[in-house]
Amino acid sequence: MNLLDEAWIPVRRKDGVQDWIAPCQIGEPDIVALDARRPDFNGALVQFLIGLVQTTTPMNSHAEWQQWYDEPPSAEVLKHWFTPIESAFVFDGDGARFMQDYSLHTAGMQNSEFNEIGSLLIEAPGDNTLKENKDHFIKRGLASGLCPHCAETALFTLQTNAPSGGNGHFTSLRGGGPLTTLIVATPTRSLWHTIWLNVRDRDSFLGTGGDANKTALHFTFPWLADMQSIQAAGGKTVPIQVHPAHVFWSMPRRIRLDQDNTVSGRCDTCGRESAKLLTRYITRPKGFNYKGAWRHPLSPYYESKPEEWLPMHPQPGGLGYKLWLGWVLGVQGDKKKTQPASQVSYVLDSRRLKGQFRLWVFGYDMENMKARCWYESTFPLYGLAERNVEERKLVQSEVAKWIDAADHAAFLLRTAVRSAWFSDSSEAKGDWGFVDAAFWSRTESGFYGLLSELIEQARDEDGDSSLTPWRERWRNKLIDAAVKLFDAELVGIALVERQNPRRVADAHNRLRASLYGDKLKVILRLPVEKPSKLTKKNAKVSA
Repeated sequence: MNLLDEAWIPVRRKDGVQDWIAPCQIGEPDIVALDARRPDFNGALVQFLIGLVQTTTPMNSHAEWQQWYDEPPSAEVLKHWFTPIESAFVFDGDGARFMQDYSLHTAGMQNSEFNEIGSLLIEAPGDNTLKENKDHFIKRGLASGLCPHCAETALFTLQTNAPSGGNGHFTSLRGGGPLTTLIVATPTRSLWHTIWLNVRDRDSFLGTGGDANKTALHFTFPWLADMQSIQAAGGKTVPIQVHPAHVFWSMPRRIRLDQDNTVSGRCDTCGRESAKLLTRYITRPKGFNYKGAWRHPLSPYYESKPEEWLPMHPQPGGLGYKLWLGWVLGVQGDKKKTQPASQVSYVLDSRRLKGQFRLWVFGYDMENMKARCWYESTFPLYGLAERNVEERKLVQSEVAKWIDAADHAAFLLRTAVRSAWFSDSSEAKGDWGFVDAAFWSRTESGFYGLLSELIEQARDEDGDSSLTPWRERWRNKLIDAAVKLFDAELVGIALVERQNPRRVADAHNRLRASLYGDKLKVILRLPVEKPSKLTKKNAKVSA
């Protein structure tokens, strides 16, 4: 079975019907989205298709890009693009298999050496959890049989997102559960447009890292040869050892699916009947150990130490507007520096897009080997793609102030709630993230309303003073949200007999005084009233 010929990718057509297509069909205009039953499968499949097109496209200019954006390629055109790499997408047989270790074989293995097929799913309990019978919430055996289509999707999903798997079982090229950000049209035009928006010119992509002269296929698709052809035993793999397109096809886990002992039945993931359900696989430690200055084009990065950039990952608390700036334009603060995914920056800088677009963000929140949550959302870009570089810098600088101000207001609210509930700060232990979550949620719509106006009207020649009205309105929204949350939803909602009225009143007054004080104004670069000489003199006398 060759994945470039097989109809294995689940999609949804405009009429709402689910269908399965071969990769060369992605240009069909009535295909609107991927339609796997698992959201992590959809996230992996869109990266598979972007990687496939980016690896093979001859497109090398904006004019060519625009041509294929306006008129999606036919299946014949895409087949022509894909033909040179067909050998890398064989899924079964005795030789090299897609995303499976070249040197592993299942023949002759003892039953005890196999893992159940459901362990390919990232949320499946690990070996130690099973051994100690701690699989209380996510049970073993929930996926005992996968059809070949779901098995290959699960395998690619694992290799792309691989969390820590214990000694020698390495994480993905971007670490466990990386955050992925893609630009998509609003409203969605088709699956092809989603893919093509996230593909860049050939020469530009080849200059993003790696060694473009390593044209032998195994430098892009590492399962086509023995590992030692790239990475020495016990060694590491750095970008210069492989082709730039390797970032889409990295293989940190050594896995071989058992395709000799299959059963018939219904797939536990997609629900379809199959004559060849896969039930087990073998794995070995010490796969590709990705180290060094890798830069995946679909992930944003943060500076962990000077000149050391690491990929972002979803964190507890979810995806909110607090992170919008870092994902879209980047943050250049003294204490925090982030860079958007290089593809996001490339689109904003080079594509000259007209219309409305959004940022599709998704990924696993991982805690070592444990998947805590899958996060997925889209965020508006409004007309940002139509703004020039200087205008985007103005938006970047301004929104950074808004986020800093919101951070400070959230801190003041959290402090006030703790003071209202506890007289001794040592008693106020535990996770107070629910206060922050409530505050960021309450101010979200106000943020996007002002952001839309800012992007629409921003002009680099307007000067700092023209931004004062937006800053005042944002300050008022922050104050209003913090006070109302304190009064009506956090502290004020509790029964009177369970509260200390004096402590609540003091906390409330301090909250208002702080919110209306100078600090919020200073952060937003709003005018601060300077105290008169008489006021200063009186303050010294009082002291």
